[in-house]
Amino acid sequence: MKNLIVGQSGGPTAVINGSLYGVVTEGLKSTEQIGKVYGMVHGIEGFLGGQYMDMDTDMTKDELTALKTTPGAFLGSCRYKLPEDLSDPVYPELFKKFEELNIGYFFYCGGNDSMDTVSKLSRYAASVNSDIRVMGVPKTIDNDLVLTDHTPGFGSAAKFVASSVREINRDSEAYDKPNVMIIEIMGRHAGWLAASSVLARCEKDPNPLLIYLPEVPFSEEKFIKQLKAAIDEHKHVTVCVSEGLKDAEGNFISEDSVETAVDQFGHKILNGCGSYLQSLVKKELGVKVRSVEFNVSQRCSSNCLSATDLEEAVMAGSFAVQQALKGETGYMIAFNRKDGDYGMECALVDVNDVCNREKTVPLEWITDDGSNLSQEFIDYAAPLVKGECQRPMKDGLPVFAIRNR
Repeated sequence: MKNLIVGQSGGPTAVINGSLYGVVTEGLKSTEQIGKVYGMVHGIEGFLGGQYMDMDTDMTKDELTALKTTPGAFLGSCRYKLPEDLSDPVYPELFKKFEELNIGYFFYCGGNDSMDTVSKLSRYAASVNSDIRVMGVPKTIDNDLVLTDHTPGFGSAAKFVASSVREINRDSEAYDKPNVMIIEIMGRHAGWLAASSVLARCEKDPNPLLIYLPEVPFSEEKFIKQLKAAIDEHKHVTVCVSEGLKDAEGNFISEDSVETAVDQFGHKILNGCGSYLQSLVKKELGVKVRSVEFNVSQRCSSNCLSATDLEEAVMAGSFAVQQALKGETGYMIAFNRKDGDYGMECALVDVNDVCNREKTVPLEWITDDGSNLSQEFIDYAAPLVKGECQRPMKDGLPVFAIRNR
């Protein structure tokens, strides 16, 4: 009988702990095939430093229940890139630690960079004839993983974006003078999350009137022209933009003239296109203008949990364990959308075909010269934000599972 270990990596989401809950509960009930269920603390990086916990004895039943609706990464996350060279000493070191804990099943909950880790570990395991089964459980609010209809985390983040934009619209219309609200939303290369702001529109309010994604080159001249026309017609204008807007040359519009910092994976750390556009609008049009950056709120708000998103996140974790117990390894869990009324089923895709690739919003879904979304996108995104979640509450506030430090 082998033990199971699970970790989390990359940016947290509102439902990544739902996937963790799925892995843990499925593992704990598989008593004929799985012994212990361990959690890596701070991902593969923390595990290398000897940090892990027993998901059975180190948690109460109430904490496990609360885990499902707790945002963030309960186990702690990391942004640790394994070496490309599989002969690097870190790999035998890791597998020695797996052997010491009698690990037979490895699960990693994360996005693109995390699937890179799953790919490397599964390939190394094959190269040394290890019987450890390595599986990836997807998450990302960016919705940019390929070979899956969507990813856990996107639905709840999209619900937060649409709900918050709708609330801001009510605030912006309070005064009888033209004003512009610019809302910056996460999305470096893929504009799925900013696109979801289109769901904020309702019969009596067409805002956001303008939505800009990184899939289409951004022109300041065209933006000012489109914005002026919108102000002339509607007075109150909400503009939603992805943080990763780029010009025709592929440069982020928020980049300074100085060299932009990068993280461990080489991703540029951006400086805020919302505030940049605020200054541009004030200079060119002279109207009242504000900018808001949703920042981490869009990925950690449990107030806007989508029941659909949470159910699918748990299902992905459970399905990963079920498939590993059948002997599968080297796969990421994917979602296939059923025809007709919305439905989703889990599937397996080769993780080597997923990592280091990005899925962007189809150009045919981006309309009105790059400033709007089609009905096809609305039909795609609308089912993912549906349903409300019951959360444990105390004294009017949510109760979260918090790991002992």
